[in-house]
Amino acid sequence: MEKVKTFFRMIKIEHSLFALPFAFTGALLAARGIPSLWKIFWIFVAMVNARTIAMGLNRVVDAEIDSKNPRTADREIPAGKI
Repeated sequence: MEKVKTFFRMIKIEHSLFALPFAFTGALLAARGIPSLWKIFWIFVAMVNARTIAMGLNRVVDAEIDSKNPRTADREIPAGKI
């Protein structure tokens, strides 16, 4: 369970939630009205998952670079927490 908590700290899930209003605003404009609850649900799922995957992949790809940078060396992957 600790690794799951560490993973969510690593990807900064709060940033995914912060981005949701922008996605919903885009959906509102694209639909020229209020989208259905079903569409809102799928926008939520897509935004959170896309950002989570992208952030996780970015952390993996940048792990070697992060380990050499004093500012980022204590991130989860370079520090060996995950």
